[in-house]
Amino acid sequence: MNNIYQNILKSVLEKKKLLAVLIDPDKFPVERTDSFLLKVNASLATHIFVGGSTVDDFVTDILVSEIKKHSNLPVVLFPGDVTQITNKADALLFLSLISGRNPEYLIGKHVQAVSKLKGSNLEVVPTGYLLIEGGKVTAVERVTGEKPLSRTNVQDIVDTACAGHLLGMKLIYLEAGSGAKAPLTQRIISEVKKAVQLPIIVGGGIRSKAQLDAVYEAGADLAVIGTAFEQDELFFEDLKAPSSAEQLLKEDNNDGAVIH
Repeated sequence: MNNIYQNILKSVLEKKKLLAVLIDPDKFPVERTDSFLLKVNASLATHIFVGGSTVDDFVTDILVSEIKKHSNLPVVLFPGDVTQITNKADALLFLSLISGRNPEYLIGKHVQAVSKLKGSNLEVVPTGYLLIEGGKVTAVERVTGEKPLSRTNVQDIVDTACAGHLLGMKLIYLEAGSGAKAPLTQRIISEVKKAVQLPIIVGGGIRSKAQLDAVYEAGADLAVIGTAFEQDELFFEDLKAPSSAEQLLKEDNNDGAVIH
């Protein structure tokens, strides 16, 4: 599976909103993969992200292999460390924690990853990663030693995203953190979207269809949901994709409403 980034760009141009289900290998029992992915495949999800802040060696590789057996959705690595890189995925978000100043997460881990990426078939997508206050201490904070950006200082968030763009990042990822008490505000998302001509990914704290719609309305091109699905798989019912028959009926009804 190739050209994942180009497909994201195409969706942005066509104003199609994307949804990624984030699976953390450290929290997800691999034996649940089959039943969980049945729900993912029937939902509006367009991508599967795999990754976490702290994951044991080889666990990601095993989980991605299992995911590939049960879904045709693109599998994108969202790694917290180089140990989570596996060639069995389709793409890798080459994350640079540009909201922080820890050199390990700005360039150090990337240098370590090079030997693993040589000869790999992974599509590598440079991604500017911004951690923003979400109401609780996140695993990212604990692992990196970096504090999140204040959600009240919108200009600082916008300037950081713009710096990532100027550095050559291809995606900007705005993250409130796993288990955030609330999603990022619409103002943060919309201001970044206006300032940066790149696809915007937004994650953290999205626990309802209404919150997801608000994130999209503000300008997110791709939303990421993880904890909400871990805690309540019934959330998938709210995000179920329409069947072919339902889609045709909707299109017929729309056609009938057109005034010529």
